[in-house]
Amino acid sequence: QVQLVESGGGLVQAGGSLTLSCAASGSIFSINAMAWYRQAPGKQRELVAIIISGGNTNYADSVKGRFTISRDNAMNTVYLQMNSLKPEDTAVYYCNAVLTVRPSAYGMNYWGKGTLVTVSS
Repeated sequence: QVQLVESGGGLVQAGGSLTLSCAASGSIFSINAMAWYRQAPGKQRELVAIIISGGNTNYADSVKGRFTISRDNAMNTVYLQMNSLKPEDTAVYYCNAVLTVRPSAYGMNYWGKGTLVTVSS
């Protein structure tokens, strides 16, 4: 059984910084990609940032230059460093991983339960 556990959310003033962490645990053979999504009230869940196994990253236009995604492969952990936060960054942030649990298996999507980030103006 695979679990993704996020931490690091909270309340911060506009212009401030937060770092989110997400640790994957369980029967993991390999992780293809890890990502952060967010969902604001009344809006659809959107991709914030993704990092694939080779280290390439991609970001939503709204966070480019402010957020940085990184990964500790040895710890199966992904981080999201968020700087210059804006009230519109307020959302529940979800960790996502595409991983395999055994050799030759298809990659499957796993989700964390989410962590709330609130940015006050």
